[in-house]
Amino acid sequence: MDPQSIAGIRKSAEDSFASGLFCAESVISVIAKAQGVDPVPLQKTATAFCSGVARTSSTCGALTGAIMGVSLALGRTGPSDSVQPAYSATQRLLREFEDEFGSTNCQTLLGGCDLNTPEGQARFKDERLGRRCYGFTGAAAEMAARIIADTNAQPLAAPELPQRATPACAGG
Repeated sequence: MDPQSIAGIRKSAEDSFASGLFCAESVISVIAKAQGVDPVPLQKTATAFCSGVARTSSTCGALTGAIMGVSLALGRTGPSDSVQPAYSATQRLLREFEDEFGSTNCQTLLGGCDLNTPEGQARFKDERLGRRCYGFTGAAAEMAARIIADTNAQPLAAPELPQRATPACAGG
């Protein structure tokens, strides 16, 4: 996959997030579309992974969406298939994300903001922390697309999504 296609995946994920889908939903939706897979069931599957796994201060939702995307491309279709392609790619994704952002934990990435409290949700809005999530979403999608391309899985093409200029997420 050429760098322009990978950059298109990033932009599509950011546009999806800005249009109102949350982090994990945006990433898996874009990666699914790029693989020619209907994104709607995967968006629904990803919903509880958003906001640091249902506001539990756990793994970043953008990252979990990217893990789902890697698994969609490299995962097993039967019990005799190897898990290694998906595991190796996911381990690489986790390393790259943590190297770039310093953590894989949603609350840490948001500077200690606890999305499971009214105060945390207010802080998320007041400090416009959704702008950070917008960046994590684009970066996670781009990392996953590059890793998938590097493993020579099904080629990805940047999907066409509606565009919106600013992040709409309000703390999931």
